[in-house]
Amino acid sequence: MQKIGILLPRSSYYNSIGFDMFEGLRAGLDKSGHGDVKIVTENIGFGADRQQVYRSAEKLLLEENAGIILAYVGHRTAQMLRPLFMSANRLLIVLDAGANLPQEWPVSPNMLYHSLHNSLGAYLAGRRAFHDGFVKGGMVSNYYDGGYLHIVGITNGFADSGGAICFNHATGHTPGEFKLDPLADHLKQYPDACLLPVFSGDFNEWFFRDMKALFPEKLPPMYVPPFAFEEMMLSNAVYPGDTVRGIAAWSKDLENAANKTFTAAITEAGREANLFSLLGWEGAFLAVEALAKMKEHKNNARSAGDQLKAFRFQSPRGEIYFASETNTTLSPMYEAHLEDDGTGHCRLKITGDAKEVAEAYSAMTAASLDNAISGWFNSYTCN
Repeated sequence: MQKIGILLPRSSYYNSIGFDMFEGLRAGLDKSGHGDVKIVTENIGFGADRQQVYRSAEKLLLEENAGIILAYVGHRTAQMLRPLFMSANRLLIVLDAGANLPQEWPVSPNMLYHSLHNSLGAYLAGRRAFHDGFVKGGMVSNYYDGGYLHIVGITNGFADSGGAICFNHATGHTPGEFKLDPLADHLKQYPDACLLPVFSGDFNEWFFRDMKALFPEKLPPMYVPPFAFEEMMLSNAVYPGDTVRGIAAWSKDLENAANKTFTAAITEAGREANLFSLLGWEGAFLAVEALAKMKEHKNNARSAGDQLKAFRFQSPRGEIYFASETNTTLSPMYEAHLEDDGTGHCRLKITGDAKEVAEAYSAMTAASLDNAISGWFNSYTCN
């Protein structure tokens, strides 16, 4: 029996993250006609303990004899696994939120990255802010989200287009420390500036709630990356006003056949489709193709990985393909804004395709990080 292993995370504010990924993977295997493939799992906590991640991956390889391993980990943790997978001659498919930017982009043929591209979405959101007419901007984040290099993505997207960052507000990441009051003074000094907020999960809910309270009459213009548009969070978030725009990775309301199949399958399983079940669903199609390539190349992971980079498939967010300069998948991204769902909460509205996604990815990956480095090993949203 063929086996696919998956290293599953846990999260304190996306409590169902591991279940969502697993269900997406299971449903994707069923719908692709490979429901007989066995899934074996290991829990890796928040993904911060690299030795735990290593031991869990080793167990799936040695004890379970999994043909392909999927892992929701960041770039730095994934690179630590490289010698293990080279020695085992197996393929690792990293399921990545895309919140960090690595110092060096991976090129090992037996490690492939499938991403939700929060940094790329942040870069595109920064570009969109400038092209909408804003030449001044202010960064807003917190201790947790601000520790990932999607911060560099959004600032570079804005600055590379010609904009200038005029102020930066970093708030705390606990309810008692989360304060936005200084933004009122910053915006008095720069009244024609837009905001470039980077938050996730509960922090987005707090941010929208407090911004509505701080600016009850006129909300400042804001441009946000994909995780600010995570729809399960939005359904609980107070609608702050009509000036929140940005880039989405996916929406349950995208009108394509693959998305309808995906959302129906997840609903049938008694769950709600979200970014994490999407990542598992897409991972199933990559894993099935990877198993076929391993068989074709007599279990030579290097050859199989090289061949897998030519693979394309239709996903709920559009066509998935590998970027030529890295081992990372690319997909369409979408311009979007928030609207009121009729109950005073938020609803995501897709307004069109994001332009020049591949060109933006090339620009972002080629840019120097200017000695910027993230201190977080956690898988993004896992804390």
